Amino acid sequence: MQTPSHPRALAGGTLVLLALLSVLGAIIGIQLLTSLGVTPNTSIIGALIAMLLARVPLSALNRFRSVHEQNLAQSAISSATFGAANSLLLPIAIPFLFGRNDLIVPMFVGVSLAMLLDGYLLYRMFDTRIFPASGAWPPGTAAAEAIKAGDTGGKQAALLGLGIGAGVAGSWLGVPMSAFGTAFLGNIWALSMFGIGLLARAYAQPIAGVDINAIYLPHGLMIGAGLVALLQVIGQIRQRRAPETAAMATAAASAPGSGQIAFELTKTLRFGAIAYIVLAALIALGSGLYAEMSLPMLVLFIAYAAFAAFVHEMIVGIAAMHSGWFPAFAVALITLLIGMLLGFPPIALVMLCGFSAATGPAFADMGYDLRAGYMLRGNGADPRFELEGRRQQLAAGMLAFVIAIPMVYFSFGAYFAQNLIPPVAKVYVATIKAGIAPGVAGKLLMWAIPGALIQLAGGPRRQLGVLLSTGLLILNASAGWAVLVGILLRILIQRRWGESARGKAEVFAAGCIAGDALYNFFNSMARAHLKSK
Repeated sequence: MQTPSHPRALAGGTLVLLALLSVLGAIIGIQLLTSLGVTPNTSIIGALIAMLLARVPLSALNRFRSVHEQNLAQSAISSATFGAANSLLLPIAIPFLFGRNDLIVPMFVGVSLAMLLDGYLLYRMFDTRIFPASGAWPPGTAAAEAIKAGDTGGKQAALLGLGIGAGVAGSWLGVPMSAFGTAFLGNIWALSMFGIGLLARAYAQPIAGVDINAIYLPHGLMIGAGLVALLQVIGQIRQRRAPETAAMATAAASAPGSGQIAFELTKTLRFGAIAYIVLAALIALGSGLYAEMSLPMLVLFIAYAAFAAFVHEMIVGIAAMHSGWFPAFAVALITLLIGMLLGFPPIALVMLCGFSAATGPAFADMGYDLRAGYMLRGNGADPRFELEGRRQQLAAGMLAFVIAIPMVYFSFGAYFAQNLIPPVAKVYVATIKAGIAPGVAGKLLMWAIPGALIQLAGGPRRQLGVLLSTGLLILNASAGWAVLVGILLRILIQRRWGESARGKAEVFAAGCIAGDALYNFFNSMARAHLKSK
């Protein structure tokens, strides 16, 4: 049987649509991050635009009836949104607020390259033991179910539509329906720890009178859990590749003209480590840090900046895969705190913080998109087609990143002049200027120990320490209740109706996530419009 041909991202009408969606995604990301401090997931928007175009009675638009074309559309717009906002605009706001406009260009060059590297590394690591294609990746699952429902209709479409309606209604009432839907898709153990962390952060002070954020409990736990997670990743690398990955490597090698698309994890991580060291050195050189520090301190900065960026994307990716939430801002703050403890001067801390913050969001978002594509291409049933589709998604994402770069570069001045600056950048700069408080090192070390033990107890599949820390870093009690209630309903449904009901529950849950994304997107756009008046 001949392998079907996957639509090409950089050909004809598809290229035009992806470019336009990338421009739209970048505008949305910049506008909402500066006005509201949030970056919405725009995947569903891209898919809906492609679906609507397919309904226009023009032969040139018939191609967009393909679910694979719609997958490329959602990949491009979401990559542009997160890339422009989180990976580019946020980092350059840090030197601007610090009063060092001369550092904006070297920062921008460094984070632009880091963003491209970020997306490429996830592409290479997707469907490995660390980031399996079968992982939850909740927003990606929701996007795939929405696209499939639009293509096939029937009972599944009705069930998804019911979920979307529930997602919109719940979000309107203030219930984080994305958290509720995620509870049906991910690992129960990991999500339970995530929910517990959310509730502990919300109620520790009202009930026990303890501000766990002030005593650096979440930060310390994440440090300990993150380091153990890194060791677990190393342990997984030493194991043999998963059978499906090996099969895909064979298929890729034998596919005419396809090249080697399935990569060995060891080579990928080695390449990433070297690339981050080079980028850290480039940032140090471009910002003149060599004149600010001694040679040993400069070497330490380059080594730590590369390590922090690499670990940051690993933690963000793991959290995103299991929960659909990623604590990118908080983990960047943790790397900043450690940098302050190491004694780096303020200018070095500015560059370190921006570099670390840039890695992670594009990495996680690429995982969501590839998960959606994996489901739409039959869950790997045809390895050659899967790998070709994955490569086209990478092309769509890279196109979006490349378009986002000049858009941010030529627009950030106008935004900053109007004091439209990502709020979290102000937190980073205030932290650098305030300096490290006495006793912080001891608190981080003290809490790192239980974080490491929890992560070790759960193992690499459950990621208990990382998910508990993720929840503790986010102040959102409603999300905690939504996750735990969802898990309880999931257990009750499985006990009452068995595995036969699991698929239906997951489709409904995906609808809840999609509905939540749609409501929050349009609500954020409306709020931003009102704020601009």
